[in-house]
Amino acid sequence: MTPYGRRRAKHAAFVAGGIIMASVVTCGPGYTVDSGRESAARHLSPMGPVARAPAEPSPPAAPPGPGASDAPAAPEASGGPGDPTAPAAPAAPAVPQAPDAPPDSEASPAWPAFGAYLDYGPRGVSRMDGLSRWLGGAKLRVGHTYLPGDRWSNIAGAPRFLESWAEWRRQRDDRLFVLNVPMLERNEDGVEDAVVRAQLRRGAAGEFDEHYRTLARRLVGLGVPDTVIVLGWEMNGVTYTHRCGPAPKAWKSYWRRIVTVMREVPGQKFRFDFTPSRGRDAIPWPRCYPGDDVVDIIGMDSYDQPEGLSFDEQVSEPYGLQFHADFAAEHKKPISFPEWGLFRNGDNPTYMRRMLAWMDEKKPLYNTLTDYCPHGVWQCGSNPKSAAVYRALLTGRGEGPGPRPVEPPQPTQPSQPAQPAKCAPLELGDWVEYWLGGKLCLRFDWWRGDDGTGDGARGDGAGR
Repeated sequence: MTPYGRRRAKHAAFVAGGIIMASVVTCGPGYTVDSGRESAARHLSPMGPVARAPAEPSPPAAPPGPGASDAPAAPEASGGPGDPTAPAAPAAPAVPQAPDAPPDSEASPAWPAFGAYLDYGPRGVSRMDGLSRWLGGAKLRVGHTYLPGDRWSNIAGAPRFLESWAEWRRQRDDRLFVLNVPMLERNEDGVEDAVVRAQLRRGAAGEFDEHYRTLARRLVGLGVPDTVIVLGWEMNGVTYTHRCGPAPKAWKSYWRRIVTVMREVPGQKFRFDFTPSRGRDAIPWPRCYPGDDVVDIIGMDSYDQPEGLSFDEQVSEPYGLQFHADFAAEHKKPISFPEWGLFRNGDNPTYMRRMLAWMDEKKPLYNTLTDYCPHGVWQCGSNPKSAAVYRALLTGRGEGPGPRPVEPPQPTQPSQPAQPAKCAPLELGDWVEYWLGGKLCLRFDWWRGDDGTGDGARGDGAGR
């Protein structure tokens, strides 16, 4: 998923905001309610995961183990419709050697590195401190954001918010900066398979090399040469233009080309994270695996879906959590969970407890919760039971001798932000509230003024 799908109403929001503000000022003083986690969630958020594509009529009863016929080690006779006629791409340069493996202290820490997606740029950076305080000073070692996939200039690293994340990363040596990087522009435009197939072949032929060379130079120049690159994520689904299904062979060649180009930039220490979504989706994700020499981490985006699927079934389903762990072990790669959280099964504390226990057991290199509604727990007030579990299990992590038991005492629900008394919140819509900084709350006694004299036009913003 990516966070760039909710900007269409920006202009209308400003106009509506101006009208509402004018009417409130005319009536008298109002308050802006600090709605805490709920208001924080109303930002430019990643597009939520979509329902999976239906499985083929006869899916495997259990996931094949590594080395199965559709695993990457097996040669692929055909990569999808039209692949056999793909034009021969010029030989890619030899793949540069991957950066040295991290020291043991980083690869197997007492506490697995964790964080959350909180917002794209400076807001996301500043909210890291707030989440840490909510977790009793827990050490958030992982910052996570996305490059927009709308146009090549953004994929090449033009957005200025990279500077904020680079500064955050440089403040501590043990931090990780995780960056999702699209493989094609118009990445969420519903592009047809035939166009996707042609674009993947162009990429494999080297037509888009310069965009990734520019991105690599930008990251090195910002002082984050060790960025974890989540390249072409959820390629096994149907959501993104950079999907693998229309031409797996061309997709793998294109991935290899991007990695080769970025590793050639002097000073780089990038690690490339191959991250499908959990389960089969539109294509078994091992068919998209591009090779051990161009993959450093094998990740998985895993949300609590589809509706009614238990956590045990998420573990055992074809290409699910257990298959992911086994596949990574077979290929001698660490695992990760760049995206995970609640979804189709609502406020599900059992899922939250079991997923955290799974990560404690499997020790991924990192994990980042998608923290906005409906997936999150800190910026989303809709999941109080799961929030209590997350908070109880992770409070204080990162500063102690090692993991605590995964079963917490019965947690209490987190307190909800209090609203100012004697006022009525106005429902203005998400975008208006976002640009105003919160909800507006109109006092019932607005005609009296703050000092009871009737000077209702005097407002000092004290409710903000």
